[in-house]
Amino acid sequence: MPSQLTIRIVDAKLETLDCRTRLPFRFGIHTLTGAPYATATIEIEAADGRRVRGAASDLLVPKWFEKNPELTPEEDSAALAASAEAAFEAALEIPATTVFDLWWQLYKKRVALQPRTDSDLLVRGFGVALVERAMLDAACRLLECSFFDALKGNLFAFDPGVVFEELRDWDLAAELPATPAASIQLRHTIGLLDALTNAELEDDMAVQDGLPNSLEEDVQRYGMQWFKIKVAGRGQEDVDRLLEIAKVLKENGIVQPRFTLDGNEQYSDMQQLADLLQAVRATSEGADFLRGLAFIEQPLSRNHTFDPDRHKAFAAVRAFAPVIIDEADFGTWAFPSAIELGYQGISIKACKGVFRALLNRGLCSRRGGGLFQSGEDLTNLPVRALQQDLCLMTCLGIQHAERNGHHYFRGLDHLPAAEASAAQQAHPDLYHESCGTIAVAIEQGRLQTASLHCRGFGCRLDP
Repeated sequence: MPSQLTIRIVDAKLETLDCRTRLPFRFGIHTLTGAPYATATIEIEAADGRRVRGAASDLLVPKWFEKNPELTPEEDSAALAASAEAAFEAALEIPATTVFDLWWQLYKKRVALQPRTDSDLLVRGFGVALVERAMLDAACRLLECSFFDALKGNLFAFDPGVVFEELRDWDLAAELPATPAASIQLRHTIGLLDALTNAELEDDMAVQDGLPNSLEEDVQRYGMQWFKIKVAGRGQEDVDRLLEIAKVLKENGIVQPRFTLDGNEQYSDMQQLADLLQAVRATSEGADFLRGLAFIEQPLSRNHTFDPDRHKAFAAVRAFAPVIIDEADFGTWAFPSAIELGYQGISIKACKGVFRALLNRGLCSRRGGGLFQSGEDLTNLPVRALQQDLCLMTCLGIQHAERNGHHYFRGLDHLPAAEASAAQQAHPDLYHESCGTIAVAIEQGRLQTASLHCRGFGCRLDP
């Protein structure tokens, strides 16, 4: 394999299909019941004239990348598709160069050179990340290697010092595990509308498809030990729900659950969050439950995350657990700015970018002080969205990752039957037949990922 690959993008297209949830997913201000699933396919050309295609997919989730109440969910999804098309056009204009440099030129043009106050930075970044992942897939296929091997051999010519001077001599490959993980712990999402017990469900609320409808059914079916709990700045209502979740988990044999809290931008300041945590701790059940709290995600609005005045009670919150940013991760500058305020972590989401995740890995390593990355989800559905995200997590040694597509969507029903069957045959460790569909196989709370470390970026299926 060559030590450096030079490519250019010669073609790109975007295809979408409509997906509907089996259960409504409430996060923050929005309840997700459906969205388009987009697949980007690009073709690259190497210096020797060889051409190879690569692909990447994502659900065009509304009300996360930009939370503008004046826009409909359909308009939000359309803006994400338009971002991908704009990234295609920009990428086609970049002359042949290394994989990393092509990404960096595209990222600068579409995101980094825009004013930091622009409201659409995450939307812009989405399109870049979709092109980036399809390009990485194509590059690995051209080189006949896995994504992990490409990282280990620096075949993408990753050069973090171009972005951060402090990473000029940082070696990513030296810090990667010897081999990528063959499985990962699933951190199950508990949404704001999710039923905790079957007793809460009325006859017309339960979906009769054989899959779990409530938290207690999820625990019994999948054997999970890790959870991500949505909270919404609702004061006593949030306190009561957290205590009820603790009770349900205990009654279902989860004696010491590990969990994270996701504020989804619903808190006005850190004092409001501190009040919640202190109220939960004031009860014996709550105090015991909070011992399992690993970290807290994005409590403040993205527009207030970098406002020091909103962080006056930050020490009181950090006494319970570290706090990370997610929606406020506008660009490469966001994590360093958050660190200065006392945040200790940042989410990894493939929809925000692979090279951005690698750069943040470098900042965590170089600066130390307990900085970390977490694996989070934006409803990554099979095949490519889920698998590329899982591949990235396991290559970086992330121990657990939030997943929620298995709960809010019915298996691989959003795909044509032939494609779902092909995915199961290509990745029999990750998928199985269940309840009349092909679904993600969750055993003792874990996903098996060995088959993802194959030629290409996380997927054996040809684009």
